[in-house]
Amino acid sequence: MKIQLPDDVLKPVARIKGGIRVSHNKITSECPVRRIAAPERVVIPMLQHIGAPCTPVVKPGDKVYAGQLIGNSDAYISAPIHSSVSGVVKSVAPVVTVGGRMINSVTIENDGYMEYDPSIEPPQVHSREDALKAIRASGLVGLGGAGFPAHAKLNFPKDVEIDTLIVNAAECEPYITTDYRECVENSWDIISGIYTLIEYFGFKRVAIAVEDNKPEAIRVLDKIAATDREMGNIIRLIVLKSKYPQGAEKMMIYTVTGRKVPPGKLPSDVGCAVMNVGSVAFIARYLKSGRPLISRTVTCSGSAIAEPSNLRIPVGTSAKAVIEACGGYKTDPYKLIVGGPMMGFALYSDEVPLTKQNNALLAFAPGDKGVKPERACIRCGRCVAACPMHLTPVFFADKLKKDPSPQELSDLGAMVCMECGSCSYVCPAGKPLVQNMRRAKDIVREGMKK
Repeated sequence: MKIQLPDDVLKPVARIKGGIRVSHNKITSECPVRRIAAPERVVIPMLQHIGAPCTPVVKPGDKVYAGQLIGNSDAYISAPIHSSVSGVVKSVAPVVTVGGRMINSVTIENDGYMEYDPSIEPPQVHSREDALKAIRASGLVGLGGAGFPAHAKLNFPKDVEIDTLIVNAAECEPYITTDYRECVENSWDIISGIYTLIEYFGFKRVAIAVEDNKPEAIRVLDKIAATDREMGNIIRLIVLKSKYPQGAEKMMIYTVTGRKVPPGKLPSDVGCAVMNVGSVAFIARYLKSGRPLISRTVTCSGSAIAEPSNLRIPVGTSAKAVIEACGGYKTDPYKLIVGGPMMGFALYSDEVPLTKQNNALLAFAPGDKGVKPERACIRCGRCVAACPMHLTPVFFADKLKKDPSPQELSDLGAMVCMECGSCSYVCPAGKPLVQNMRRAKDIVREGMKK
């Protein structure tokens, strides 16, 4: 759809190599977020982020409040975990979570009162160190799906200048509309969060990046940028061509600034920080209320869902309860996916609990979105052309047949792959290219331990 852009909107300075055009299927884009009732029981895994798992600080029989700390870790790359309801701890035991991993989890029986921890109060923030401490205490992790602890992302080395903050509102995965609704419904939280980050982390410019298939978000975000022109002209809106995986961190940095993040390096190495728009808005809300991250917005969609919706759910709600809040299944699902269809994880059961980093739940009817039958590779090169990281996915498939060494796979760039799924999407032979990359990464990681 062709839209008329405001005159002052900035254009991208570069174009990503590779990538693919996908059907957007944003069928919930005009569905306002509605908050669902907390379920009778929540199961809260002690690992909801990249990094070290938390250790439970409660035991069976304990009374807990909503927002009360129930898991923590001394590890730097970790984020505390809080109860999403008030009630009684029923068990602390391993539970199968998204991705099939067994994770120690706290099961809480909801008492129905939703009493917040009486010790909750807005944090006192007067410096960069105070801001980092508060963001860590909030339990915030990247809400776009990656789940990287926010305090670690913002704790830049003091001798490194980070001049640019990119607020990621691209949301390039099909079906998912949580960021879109955040832009449309909570624009003042976004602008407040941006000003907070500018104040305490010294960003000299802020780019709000959104794809051109979201006209209402562009309209709202342009108002944010227009407001700032009267206060410093630091914040600018950049509209990107709709292309997957435009929203990936390294892709976005290159498109917005022209800077390339080298393999094995971080955005801070090129003077940038990238934060999801929902994460930025949450920071504003947390500093006003002191209430930690215990709920999140989830898009529940797909051809097997009776009433596709955007829902605000307590962390630890089961996939089944979320689907029931959308009218249930209109047919038995062929496949359940947490996350988007490109980078999400298939579920073996709808009893799996959803966590902070899960932004979507998709259910597809039989005959829809089927898996391609695998055939012999025809050396067409489509996977190479589609890879935004300049890799050759077909080489990994060949190497994995020959018991390769970790060094061989590392030299091919296994750890550079971001598992976007572009190669698998375009492969006419139906090769499991992303699964091959994950296997290659596992071999490299095991080799590093030796």
